[in-house]
Amino acid sequence: MNEPAKILLIDDDRALTEMLSELLQTEGYDCSVAGKGSEGLQKEREERPDLVILDVMMPGDDGITTLRKLRETSQVAVLMLTAMGEDDDRVLGLEAGADDYLAKPFVARELVLRIQAILRRLTQARPTDAGSTTQAGPLTIDLSKERAQLDGVILPLTGAELRILESLASRHGEIVSREELTQVALGRELSPYDRALDTHVSHLRNKLAKATRAPLAIRSVRGAGYRLVID
Repeated sequence: MNEPAKILLIDDDRALTEMLSELLQTEGYDCSVAGKGSEGLQKEREERPDLVILDVMMPGDDGITTLRKLRETSQVAVLMLTAMGEDDDRVLGLEAGADDYLAKPFVARELVLRIQAILRRLTQARPTDAGSTTQAGPLTIDLSKERAQLDGVILPLTGAELRILESLASRHGEIVSREELTQVALGRELSPYDRALDTHVSHLRNKLAKATRAPLAIRSVRGAGYRLVID
């Protein structure tokens, strides 16, 4: 029997975390709770959860600061909880390394579906052959090792960024739709006014630019999607 997925809730709202913990345990998940960022970082190191649910608004280190510290040592999947209408928080969270976000207030089923989408992406079949890689010019991607190299330099990518890049690299020169990339990167359908994918791509572009001067770029195709171009 497979062990239940481990979820770490980091939020100072005790009433909310008690409710969410009970909900997720009912859904079959193993949950733990931290009331502040520093406690959450410690629990993440000790418990190695499959997913962290992290609130933006907390006393002391807020969620964005906590996420940046977390990303110094871990690539665990992170779902950010943001206030309704706070677009800046969503963008900052994604740029800091969050996999996805959900605006408060939300209905319980919406949270469960978002969690299922992230965990489904994480557990999708990956190549088991150590030699199974995607090559595109100076770029080499090995999903079995969760690693991408550009000109021999390992790129510091989040899980979502890695899957976006692999999808584009495996079909470099071709247009890959935003709908397909959202499904690959986030495990869910693209929704109206959803900026998650575009923010991931923007962050990915910056990382590629810092890593090399090679003629490689992710181009936007208006109304269609993105493509990886290697000149």
